[in-house]
Amino acid sequence: MQKIKPFLWFVKDADKAAKFYVSIFGKTSRVISNTKIEGTPSGPNTYMIELKLGEVHFTFINAGKNSGFDTFSPATSFVINCKDQKEVDHYWNALSKGGRPIACGWLTDRYGVTWQVVPTEQVKYLAGPNKRGRERAMKAMMKMKKLDLAKMKRAYYG
Repeated sequence: MQKIKPFLWFVKDADKAAKFYVSIFGKTSRVISNTKIEGTPSGPNTYMIELKLGEVHFTFINAGKNSGFDTFSPATSFVINCKDQKEVDHYWNALSKGGRPIACGWLTDRYGVTWQVVPTEQVKYLAGPNKRGRERAMKAMMKMKKLDLAKMKRAYYG
């Protein structure tokens, strides 16, 4: 069992969000359960959803506004490590539809959850041995919303 599991409080549409994420994260993703919870202060539309996105298990609760538990913030985000630009494009395009791009690979999706869509290869350019190359790659990245690995690589090598 996964020792630490993200738990997200949705004001509404937790079930729609779960289906949306499962459709994006592929074959190993699924909704495990959707359980109505009776007798809560949050009202009759309270339910808990267990799901798996890739190899990560999540719990979503649909419980309305309650004691400040009514919004997500970019201060908490989920990083998607992508093997290549094609994978970056897939996740970025799917999650940003109806959402809002922020900067440097960050976006907030249509449900208010913030994601960082990151090509793992970027570390070669942002933390590589060439100091000037790192600075150029960082400067290039700071101008991007969706990360473009080829542009970062070109900036690194000058």
